[in-house]
Amino acid sequence: MSKPVCVVWMNEPTVYERALASAGLADRMEFHGFRPDQTIPPELAARCEVLVSWRPAPGTLAGMPRLRWIQGSTAGMDHWLRNPDVRESTVLACARGSHRVQMPENILGALFFLTKPLMQCALSQRESRWVKRVSEPLAGKTLGILGLGAIGHELARKAAALEIKVIGTKRRPAPLAHVAKVYPPEATDEVLGASDFVLLLLPSTADTENFMDARRFRAMKKSAWLLNFARGALIVDDDLIEAVRSKTIAGAVLDVHRKEPLPAEHPFWQTEGIVVLPHIGGGHPARDAGVAEVFVANARRFLAGEPLETVVDRKLGY
Repeated sequence: MSKPVCVVWMNEPTVYERALASAGLADRMEFHGFRPDQTIPPELAARCEVLVSWRPAPGTLAGMPRLRWIQGSTAGMDHWLRNPDVRESTVLACARGSHRVQMPENILGALFFLTKPLMQCALSQRESRWVKRVSEPLAGKTLGILGLGAIGHELARKAAALEIKVIGTKRRPAPLAHVAKVYPPEATDEVLGASDFVLLLLPSTADTENFMDARRFRAMKKSAWLLNFARGALIVDDDLIEAVRSKTIAGAVLDVHRKEPLPAEHPFWQTEGIVVLPHIGGGHPARDAGVAEVFVANARRFLAGEPLETVVDRKLGY
């Protein structure tokens, strides 16, 4: 029986090869690794059954008629879902869980940035100025998470140690450890009104595009901050700028944007109260190792003829 042909088209393909070997699966797949700046030979593409990639060049999938499984490298798979060359028969799997450690840490970093005057102290040091400042406690604050998935759940666990109360929404609401209350999406306004910090972790779908608009900003506390570590399309940019300038909300920390890199002329850069981050949320030196872990778990199931664990629901969009 022939082995399934697997092509890993990532920055560090050897990480995936080693992960397969460590799991005892190396001899069960025909492995080929390429960096994104390399070209997959047409004869190999024609035999490929498993593809691990972030975003292949246009037309690549058309040359892979035997493709059975695409393993994405991110939790969001909207760019794959928009690709007309992805056949219905090809299973799409995301890398849900690979951001479980890094993303919550960066979100907590943003919360500390907003409440502790460390940046102001660093700027004062440049001028050798002693300026007495007072930091605001996080303990006792309420963090509202819209989209309580794997990242949100891990963040809630870490936030509990800081005595932060966590509430949030989930498509199928059910009790979660370290979360005071889980609401259905229809109760989003209740979460907005009760939160000192509102964190967006929603997937990018037709239902969530422009989710945070002027009406929802008005549902937030005037003292509340918005944090977006999900997708830029969740926010109506002009409505956010107006909400911050008019003091409808305190401000926002944005790690994701509709267009990246964010154009120099975009008003976010110059709007006081909006903090622009260059999409640092999930990236880290061992990023490929986390994705490889998800890939290997799915590879084991794929080889056993079992359903994969992180399959994307094409109707829901995630």
